[in-house]
Amino acid sequence: MEHLTISIYVLGLLVLLALVFDFMNGFHDSANAIATVVSTGVLKPQSAVAMAAFFNFIAIFVVSMKVAQTIGKGTIDPHVVDHYVIFGALVGAIVWNIITWYYGIPSSSSHALIGGLVGAAVAKSGTGALVAAGLWKTVIFIVVAPMLGFVLGSIIMLLVSWIFVKSTPRKVDVWFRRLQLVSAAGYSLGHGGNDAQKTMGIIWMLLIAAGHVSPTGTLFGGWRIVKTMGQKITKLKPVGGFCAETGGAMTLLMASFWGIPVSTTHTITGAIVGVGASQKASAVRWGVAGNIVWAWIFTIPASAFMAAIAWWIGRQIM
Repeated sequence: MEHLTISIYVLGLLVLLALVFDFMNGFHDSANAIATVVSTGVLKPQSAVAMAAFFNFIAIFVVSMKVAQTIGKGTIDPHVVDHYVIFGALVGAIVWNIITWYYGIPSSSSHALIGGLVGAAVAKSGTGALVAAGLWKTVIFIVVAPMLGFVLGSIIMLLVSWIFVKSTPRKVDVWFRRLQLVSAAGYSLGHGGNDAQKTMGIIWMLLIAAGHVSPTGTLFGGWRIVKTMGQKITKLKPVGGFCAETGGAMTLLMASFWGIPVSTTHTITGAIVGVGASQKASAVRWGVAGNIVWAWIFTIPASAFMAAIAWWIGRQIM
């Protein structure tokens, strides 16, 4: 990658934009980490977001940096990266996040960022700037991540139902109110180990390009997203919340181990639907789930389109 001449002010602006994106991530993907534990009443919102923020932060010390490497050099050719591409990618992702947050649609901040990188890179250099292997891996996991979350959430729910078949509902509720604290922490750790690295990856690209060699949004809470995830898809009790979070956490940690940037939104949605469907199909509001899936389909192309426009604007003003 060629070193670019970027003023310290432009560099600061772009790092600030990256952190704004990470903050907006707290209104989307980070909100998923607390949706189940809040909706089941195990934790109050303030306690839940504080816990999620803590485990998101310590994930950097626990999980490898493979996802950041994939974002940094596995989606677009590093040689096309300049301050205009980074500007376009971040603005495109932020605008899409704001639109979907406003309507309470849990779309993927991860795929918004990847779509932004794709749109800005193609606007600059055409499709030859894309790294096909990394992008195909990401696209495939748009389907695999929610399916894996669905399967794991369903299996864990069925196992728990079988193990506690002779227990009273009250006793089960008491036990899983405690266990859901563990599963929520595990899911937040998985989120931090995958999603938080995406912003690190884009800042890394920027600093390398410039020759210069921290997630916060969860604390402010994406309550619109929490309401959709925790209440509108299916009615969750502590035992269901535990199973969904455990299935989601397992999926995220496996993806992080392989360096695959997956959507935590897709993962936990699949797990929640799996938990609901394992009890009875009518327990899931399939119309709400279907609307979420449409948002997943449009996220990458929509954010790519916005990023291409933002790249052109950046060329005019920076």
